Amino acid sequence: MKLIPVAHELISNMRGFFQTNNSNLSYLNEEPLRAELFSSDQMERFGKALASTHQLSKKPAKDHLLKRLADNEIILHEVRRLLTDSIKRKSQITPAGEWLIDNFYLIVEHIRIAKLHFPKDYSEGLPQLAGVSSAGFTRVYDIVLQIISHSDGRIDIDILSGFIKAYQSHTNLQLGELWAIPIMLRLALIENLRRVSARIAIDRVDRNLADYWAKQMIETTEKDPKNLILVISDMARSNPPVVGAFVAELVRQLRDRPKLVGFIRSRKQRTHSNCNGIGLQKSGAKRYRYH
Repeated sequence: MKLIPVAHELISNMRGFFQTNNSNLSYLNEEPLRAELFSSDQMERFGKALASTHQLSKKPAKDHLLKRLADNEIILHEVRRLLTDSIKRKSQITPAGEWLIDNFYLIVEHIRIAKLHFPKDYSEGLPQLAGVSSAGFTRVYDIVLQIISHSDGRIDIDILSGFIKAYQSHTNLQLGELWAIPIMLRLALIENLRRVSARIAIDRVDRNLADYWAKQMIETTEKDPKNLILVISDMARSNPPVVGAFVAELVRQLRDRPKLVGFIRSRKQRTHSNCNGIGLQKSGAKRYRYH
């Protein structure tokens, strides 16, 4: 009885799709843009501090923002498709997933505007950063990423203006960078949506995997209980992601199945008793040989 292959491999591959395989720049960190929330005064102080740490690269600049926008668009559409399929299957989705579905038309519109108003190769003419963590990033793009991270994605025009003014009290930005701030904000917000959406998708995939194994266990308990241990063994060998979403969905589906829970407990007690019996036999054998 072999249940692992097709379903587990398919769902695992889906999980990997929403995890980054991009080795360029700082996209290896796919966590949402969240950092300590700053007040307006703190943002201004941070603007000066950030300017003092930014070092420009002397290497020829490369355009990575439009390519990243295209990647983000693909991921966002795939997350929407995954959530839509889940809704059709009557699966529960999180409030964040519901928000994404309800507002997806706005996300599509912002992506369209970003493509329309950001000329191809424009970022190649903007200063690029050197250093370890931000190497290759467009300076003004890194600035807006920091602003979004420390404001929880809420853009206030006064705080934004104060931050840029404070930054320029240490280092002047080019005219082209100032012009690009609005479009960079749009690109960075789309980037953050992609990161949040990827987390939603991974949780949904983990729940789908738990749903698969729960159904296998429930069906086996009802039709052929003696093979349940094989299903559980198959699940263990498949190395499922033991994370919150997977565990929560598995528990949710199995907790109202007293027959299944009772069978698992009886197997556990039987295994424990057998182990104790074997231990006593070995102990007795040792004593016999000793005497």
